Amino acid sequence: MFAEPLLEPRYSEEVVPFLSGDGRALHLVHLRGFEGADKGPVVLVHGAGVRGNIFRAPVRRTVVDALIDDGYDVWLENWRASIDVEPGDWTLDQAAVLDHPPAIRTVLEKTGADTVKAIIHCQGSTSFTMAAVAGLLPEVDLILSNAVSLHPVVPATARWKLRYVAPLVSHLTSYLDPQWAFEGPTRTARMLTRVVRATHHECDNLVCRWTSFTYGTGFPVLWRHQNLNSRTHDWLQDEFGPVPFSFFRQMERCVRAGHLVPVDGFRALPEDLGERAPQTDARFVFFAGEENRCFLAESQRRSFEHLERFHPGRHALHVLPGYGHLDVFMGKHSAQDVFPLILSELDRPV
Repeated sequence: MFAEPLLEPRYSEEVVPFLSGDGRALHLVHLRGFEGADKGPVVLVHGAGVRGNIFRAPVRRTVVDALIDDGYDVWLENWRASIDVEPGDWTLDQAAVLDHPPAIRTVLEKTGADTVKAIIHCQGSTSFTMAAVAGLLPEVDLILSNAVSLHPVVPATARWKLRYVAPLVSHLTSYLDPQWAFEGPTRTARMLTRVVRATHHECDNLVCRWTSFTYGTGFPVLWRHQNLNSRTHDWLQDEFGPVPFSFFRQMERCVRAGHLVPVDGFRALPEDLGERAPQTDARFVFFAGEENRCFLAESQRRSFEHLERFHPGRHALHVLPGYGHLDVFMGKHSAQDVFPLILSELDRPV
């Protein structure tokens, strides 16, 4: 199969460490364009069990390329759900209170900027939105959220799996890891790989099939195969790692409630943050793949309508036909279909 040639990166790369509020060693990856950046910093926040590198799939033009070419100073945040930091149990509350605020402070300190924009995805989006609407990120003036934010809505089969199957499996293991496709370290891991082989036949990439088993119900869950080039589909085998059941337990409560529910008792996170007026002046732009099988597009529609109640006409919603979950960023045609929308929203005066 013909492989589209990739462009050489037009930026330098620097790892910038920071500490979370509870002392975890986290880091940002600073991608600085060779031509300079006059539009200020933008932070990209990944989802669960992946890393900041998920925004740099092997496509001809990545979202990072598009941002840098448009004059932005790009920072990839690796928070506690990243496979590039020490693994462990975590919740959305911990990320909202302990990870994202120091990450944003670090970017502002390093750049000297007064404000920052953010592009957030999946559980990076839910936790970052929690922090923002609770008033913990006052320096963030624009938040572009993909897939899900305040109101997680999943297919009925995924809701059933979260409520009944996940608790059973959690008695056998404290986490799931798509890397078990290569070699399961325990009897439970090897047994679950046999379950994945028996129930998922959508492609020959066992990690791809494992991600569908991990993140919902669908064939596949996280992308539409027709949107990925073959190089990206192979590359994904190294981009997924452990996800703890501490997260799945919280997400089940959120799905059942119809909005995000804090679980750790942090005073900074009000219990009704998914229903009350947001404690932020940031403008929100919601993106949703119309074919998303991980979180239905209704998730973002509800969050958009919720925030519009308090600031009519301020926010925006884009439902993307033909796209799913992560292929919004890594699809072979995303540079033409999606990135211009992202740039136009970022460039719009706040």
